[in-house]
Amino acid sequence: MINRLVIITVIWFAIDFYFLQSLVTISANWSLPARESVICGFWLADFIIVALILYGALSPRIDFSASPKVKWLVGLVILSIVPKLLALPVLLVEDITRIISIMISWVHDAPVAIPRNKQVSELAVIVAVIPFTAIIYGMWHGKYRYQVHKIILEFDNLPEAFEGFSLTHLSDIHSGSLINAAKVLKGIELTNAQQSDLIVFTGDIVNNKASEMVPWISTFSRLSAPMGKFSVLGNHDYGDYIQWPDAAAKAANLAQLKQIHEQIGFRLLLNEHITLQKNGQSITVAGVENWGKGGFAKHGDLKRAMAGVPEDAFTILLSHDPSHWEIEVMKYPKLINLTLSGHTHGMQFGIELFGFKWSPIKYMYKQWAGAYHRDKHTLYVNRGFGFLGFPGRVGIHPEITVITLQKKR
Repeated sequence: MINRLVIITVIWFAIDFYFLQSLVTISANWSLPARESVICGFWLADFIIVALILYGALSPRIDFSASPKVKWLVGLVILSIVPKLLALPVLLVEDITRIISIMISWVHDAPVAIPRNKQVSELAVIVAVIPFTAIIYGMWHGKYRYQVHKIILEFDNLPEAFEGFSLTHLSDIHSGSLINAAKVLKGIELTNAQQSDLIVFTGDIVNNKASEMVPWISTFSRLSAPMGKFSVLGNHDYGDYIQWPDAAAKAANLAQLKQIHEQIGFRLLLNEHITLQKNGQSITVAGVENWGKGGFAKHGDLKRAMAGVPEDAFTILLSHDPSHWEIEVMKYPKLINLTLSGHTHGMQFGIELFGFKWSPIKYMYKQWAGAYHRDKHTLYVNRGFGFLGFPGRVGIHPEITVITLQKKR
């Protein structure tokens, strides 16, 4: 542990020292007090952040799964290091050209010192300021800037009675990260304002512990839909990412979490399905426990959830992890028309402008946000209601999805 912290600290200061050269170059012609203020302020802020990181890492009293201070420290670390990392390539390109020029001058027996270019240093600072500003915005406002995504999906076998049927899809509440009750309530009110027939939630109601959701029970109990509210578990709901005193404590936590779903009015689907009736016709809503690729838990049992579902039934599946869709759902013998997932959060960082959509999470998940179609199968991945780790969202806003079902003509 100590060795890793030493290595991280050395790398941290090396990055900062390198980035500082751009500030030194820019301020070369400033007055001495102004230059000293910039340089001393830079290092003071740096030492404070590193001290907080070391204190947090070494203190046995801090509960990393629940402390709001830890979440803000994560945000502060990202705010400090990411802009500098993005600016480093600008400085590196300049240094490579400087080194090449110096080597050429040596070959010609005319060694010269080539100083840094002020304009390049200014460019590096501008490159750093843009993400710095975006991260501040994401931490202050972006994480609660709920966006309603409306989409119409058409299906061949949708019963006539369900023509125009609407459902609101939420995912990844991560209640342990939520702080601002007034803004969260606005998200709930915005959800109810959609007046959907059905509300579904696709997992990760907490970060680790059921107790995180207790202060929010009354808030999320306000969600209402005439044909019910249904939910499933996500990978974070099992308490797998923290240590427990014993297996009994972990099991009790999961039992409490399941009870909380009931307290806020959601019918938790645990590898099972229900049937919704309307004007003598029906659709199926199935839900599986978490099933994820790689090292993620595979509690989901699709065969069990779909047992007894008629071959010709129109089926909606709630499954937290979108990787489940390609690996199992699409290969299942019975057609599952629509799968609803979450999990990715859109990485809480990316770009969505004029139909263009990008996030680093796309290199981990082929289906990471929005609708995906394959033959008669459709998947929708919700970008998440809450946030985890980084206490903010940059470019990928928290999402309330409204899906309207129509029969394909």
